[in-house]
Amino acid sequence: MKYLIVGLGNIGSEYAGTRHNIGFMILDALAEASNISFATERYGDIARMRLKNRQLVLLKPSTYMNLSGNAVRYWQQKENIPVENILVAVDDVALPLGAIRIKTRGSDAGHNGLKNIAQMLGTESYARLRMGIGNDYPRGCQIDYVLGKFPPEQLVELAERIKVADEAICEYVLAGAQSAMCKYNNK
Repeated sequence: MKYLIVGLGNIGSEYAGTRHNIGFMILDALAEASNISFATERYGDIARMRLKNRQLVLLKPSTYMNLSGNAVRYWQQKENIPVENILVAVDDVALPLGAIRIKTRGSDAGHNGLKNIAQMLGTESYARLRMGIGNDYPRGCQIDYVLGKFPPEQLVELAERIKVADEAICEYVLAGAQSAMCKYNNK
């Protein structure tokens, strides 16, 4: 079985370490823990790994956040991966810092990356792992907040939460979405 695991973010050094790039950070940690590295290919950086008898294609789109669906659709079709085997790791301002929520479908909740993926795939029935980045910003300043960098004290806490997110991804792949949701949605 093959899975497409997508981490959303924006390319470029100016976006490294920003809240909006939590999806990239989750995949980078998974690749590092698995001793694999990313290579630049069409529409993004790709890494491949095996988890027991399953193949994982890790994708960090190079299309910028709002056009992530182009990369997801391309790699889904190229690798012949069914929509139910796609998992997208994404930031969520509605969740407290480090909180994890896995869902098998749902709305984009105002997230332009998820909105574009749904448009390009023609469905909202793909799994997502939402990682909370908090919402400690004044009214009207959401864009500055999500494109802002994590303060050093949050990076320490976040490192542990990213490990938990990677465990949740492995659980999703090995045991299925329901098991991953039961184990990690309130952890």
